[in-house]
Amino acid sequence: MIGTPPDSHLPPTARDAKDLHSLPRARTDSWNRLRDAARRLRRIDRSSSEHARLQQSCQALFEFLDAVEAFHAFPGRPTLRQVRQHFEKGIYEAFSRQTIRLVRLLTTDAYRRLDLSESGVTDYSDLLDVSRLSESVHGRLKQEERPYFEVLLVDDLSPEEEKELRTRLRNLRRPDDGFLYEVVIASTFEDALLAVLINPCIEGCVVRNTFPFPGSSSLDFISNVYELLRVTPAEIDAAMPSERSLILGQLLKKLRPELDLFLVTDAPVEDVAGEPSDAFNRVFYQQEDYLDLHLSILKGIDARFETPFFEALRKYSRKPTGMFHALPISRGRTIARSHWIQDMGRFYGNNIFLAETSATTGGLDSLLQPTGSLKHAQELAARAFGARRTYFVTNGTSTANKIVMQSLVQPGDLVLLAHDCHKSHPYAVILAGALPVYLDAYPLTEYSMYGGVPLREIKRTLLALRREGKLDRVRLLLLTNLTFDGVTYHPERIMREVLAIKPDMIFVWDEAWFAYGRFSPLLRGRTAMEATNRLLAELGSEDYRNRYQAWKKQFDTLDQDDDATWMDQSLWPDPAAARLRVYATQS
Repeated sequence: MIGTPPDSHLPPTARDAKDLHSLPRARTDSWNRLRDAARRLRRIDRSSSEHARLQQSCQALFEFLDAVEAFHAFPGRPTLRQVRQHFEKGIYEAFSRQTIRLVRLLTTDAYRRLDLSESGVTDYSDLLDVSRLSESVHGRLKQEERPYFEVLLVDDLSPEEEKELRTRLRNLRRPDDGFLYEVVIASTFEDALLAVLINPCIEGCVVRNTFPFPGSSSLDFISNVYELLRVTPAEIDAAMPSERSLILGQLLKKLRPELDLFLVTDAPVEDVAGEPSDAFNRVFYQQEDYLDLHLSILKGIDARFETPFFEALRKYSRKPTGMFHALPISRGRTIARSHWIQDMGRFYGNNIFLAETSATTGGLDSLLQPTGSLKHAQELAARAFGARRTYFVTNGTSTANKIVMQSLVQPGDLVLLAHDCHKSHPYAVILAGALPVYLDAYPLTEYSMYGGVPLREIKRTLLALRREGKLDRVRLLLLTNLTFDGVTYHPERIMREVLAIKPDMIFVWDEAWFAYGRFSPLLRGRTAMEATNRLLAELGSEDYRNRYQAWKKQFDTLDQDDDATWMDQSLWPDPAAARLRVYATQS
């Protein structure tokens, strides 16, 4: 397997690219080091020992980048291999010039503003030729404002077929399209899984049914992916090709729930319709209409690009509005007419004052009883975060925490919370008439900080309250995930075992520092909403009920009054008694 370039020529982040977390950094570092080596090769004596060392370093960098660029549209593997040809032929002047240009386009994101169909070039490899980068191309780079994304196509294609496919989709672009996209090709099932993890620019995926299963990538991460997905590769490999396409859609949705998925299949309708194809936005039967596919891809992105409240605010700012009822709100008139503070108006710009509003002017929605744009925005936010409901609060962290706490507890309740919680949480508990029960986090003396609250500590506290006859008064468990020092909990395991002791426990996860976790395939499992959805699916399955009965039969033979019975093993909640009520707060 190809790993990473030699240790002596790469920074620690690239040397340690043994997991998917560090791969983007390793890619960037490798491109920068390839550029630096190319510059040096152009200047030094070819007979020197340094020349031989740099050649060896470049070979290793090319091997690493060849594996990574297979999952990116830019620069992509064809462009990289063209650069490599100049290196291997010893044409170091062209090698240096081309790597400098590619790295500049990468680091500045200029390639995202380049519409190849309008720029007189047929592929990114044409950018390597200085003579083809005309002034008109540079002009378009400055003018292009449409957001750019990439689409993954899963099919076993030859290089000629790949090029033809990209050209046909580019030719369908229109000036009034709201977005630009380029295509990434994955030729196998396993490569497709790696692609959506490695490349965050991929926002859609087209799955055909003519691709093999085993991966062709030399990046040895696929076992980590199967562990993340909790699936067995042998079972997938044994499936029929048409079934494998459906399985791939389901797994891609698990990894990246936001992806728009499209299936192109010639399987019988009865094998695809209904639940098997639920993961796909649309299915193309026994045909592939490129225009229809192109429009479907753009439609999916447009739906996710929707911002109801911002659009309402923009429309409101364009409306003429009288301000006789709220004199302080003058839509910038007092600033524009002032002899002294017009610099303030120039600093902030006109739009911020045109968007001024008050509760009595109307035009926007009500935060307390939303019925229009705010309600729609909250519904879209709930879908994005995997929640049943989402509510916006603009009063600040402390007030938001008090709203949540006072909505869930009542006088006399006991609330379990850690010492490292936000200062507003204990105040909110006391204001509601409830009583806080503090939990101790474990110390990390070496780093002069604390970690999280151990599951054992939570179970010990619950068992102590049960012995005192107070378990029925315990209402809520509140934990900060991740902590202020970056330590994350395992919410799924904690909620599962706590529900075995207290089946009606309410969970509040303070994710003020962890909103981004939902949008990382590698971190999503540690977020409250994802853990809840997994638990709901698990508790509702027949397989879990059978496993629970077997565990309960063995567990009932133990001494229930001995804390060790509960503390020293994993606990399983009764699916008939457990009730999941989970709330997450984010900033």
